[in-house]
Amino acid sequence: MPVQTFTLERIATPIGQMLVLIDAGQCLRAVDWADYEPRMHDLLRRQYGKGAVKVEDAARASAASRALQAYFEGEVDAIDRLRVAQGGTDFQRQVWRALRAIGPGDTVSYGVLAGRIGRASAVRAVGLANGANPVGIVVPCHRVIGADASLTGYGGGLLRKRWLLAHEARWRAARDRSLARAA
Repeated sequence: MPVQTFTLERIATPIGQMLVLIDAGQCLRAVDWADYEPRMHDLLRRQYGKGAVKVEDAARASAASRALQAYFEGEVDAIDRLRVAQGGTDFQRQVWRALRAIGPGDTVSYGVLAGRIGRASAVRAVGLANGANPVGIVVPCHRVIGADASLTGYGGGLLRKRWLLAHEARWRAARDRSLARAA
């Protein structure tokens, strides 16, 4: 299997430095936090195989990093159309597609997410797939909460999860007010 080369960008966000990994076709392959960089490399090894990915620093900003910066500046829907390419199993990719269908400002429980993919009894497997998601924020694993509406684990830490959910809720409230005024 040939080695794939991904380019790595580092962008400043209000909640820490973000890592953005892009392939040669400009598809997003990974998004993580700088303080969790070893985990990002571990997820890449698990998804693509040991030695199958080479990471190089990017020469210039990609469309993905510009969209993520716009997201953090308040244009939450800027990431909606980003192209994503992921490894993982068929089941994981099914879960990740379902995650992208959760709108900004919305949350669902692991059980609801499992039901949405037609696997209501696979709640734990859905949780594991959620945790293996290499493209956080764009594939919004932070929008999944506990059955009791509690904030459950997030790879970037619960403080970041709380911030992301509040950021999206503010965006949604502003959008809803704007739509109501226009009606």
